[in-house]
Amino acid sequence: MIDLQALVSEARRIFSLHELEPVPNTTPPCFKISPSILLPLCQWLQQRYYFDHLNCITAIDNGSSVGTIDLVYHLTALTEGTTMGLMLTLPRGNPPEEMPEAPSLTPLWQGANWHEREAYDLFGIRFTNHPDLRRILLPADWEGFPLRKDYAEQLTYHGVKVKY
Repeated sequence: MIDLQALVSEARRIFSLHELEPVPNTTPPCFKISPSILLPLCQWLQQRYYFDHLNCITAIDNGSSVGTIDLVYHLTALTEGTTMGLMLTLPRGNPPEEMPEAPSLTPLWQGANWHEREAYDLFGIRFTNHPDLRRILLPADWEGFPLRKDYAEQLTYHGVKVKY
């Protein structure tokens, strides 16, 4: 098992962080970070602590009154038997003009490709430098992002009634 307190102390020192605060009441442990350090921090976690698996990316729409969307990255160091989460908060924006944005982790974990496409498809989150950011579950011409709290379901799709 990896000593997460030592990991956090080392990360704060290396990245000159005042953040990397634990998110309360989370299992596995989760730490809040800023989007700007996501990619370099994950590179370091992969190289230094062998976090070799990105389990999933979870998006949470906090609603238009709060104005944010949270992304939670679940990482595992398989050889060490340690799992942890990294959480970042993005402004919701107003798609399609303004979209929330985060760096892509596909250069580190190929599995991020589909996780990021799903978050794009359902929440409208753009992942910068993603190799193929397009819808994965819905048709390419679908309107809106269905898991956002302000999503307005379209009445028809190509002449077919959507809502039953």
